[in-house]
Amino acid sequence: MYQSASIGLVSISDRASSGVYEDKGLPALREWLAAALHNPLEFVERLIPDEQPVIEATLKELAQRCCLVLTTGGTGPAPRDVTPEATLAVADKVLPGFGEQMRAVSLKYVPTAILSRQVGVVRGACLILNLPGQPKAIKETLDGVFAAVPYGIDLVGGPYLETREEVVKAFRPKSAVRPPAAS
Repeated sequence: MYQSASIGLVSISDRASSGVYEDKGLPALREWLAAALHNPLEFVERLIPDEQPVIEATLKELAQRCCLVLTTGGTGPAPRDVTPEATLAVADKVLPGFGEQMRAVSLKYVPTAILSRQVGVVRGACLILNLPGQPKAIKETLDGVFAAVPYGIDLVGGPYLETREEVVKAFRPKSAVRPPAAS
């Protein structure tokens, strides 16, 4: 039997959170994760404004109950883009490789990826990753970095996530691989 997992999904946007336009980040995250993982998933979703104290409080709350928190939006250089600052403020450990790889993946598609300030961190037994705001970029980024996420969650004490290899093949050292769960 696959282990269940709680995953926090946070869309950070002043305009979407105030109803100016429909949020597309949360549905894109939900769709990608549901296709990629065998595990029964509980999504804990938040749609919040670009306010650092609100982002920090949301990340702290979700890190207490989720093994993974994915944010979307607020990672650019604009004055209101404060997602990386909020994420770093709540971090126990920074994982620079995630930010580096997310930007490298995005650079294959757009030269403006160098303006992104995405970060990956650990808070307690939770991995937190900042993703881009557009659904296409969310998918491209997750396709490019998610192979390392399940093992990262293993290392911080989270549930054993099992991926659907046709979407993304999780990488774990041989010593960390478990036999496939029966569905």
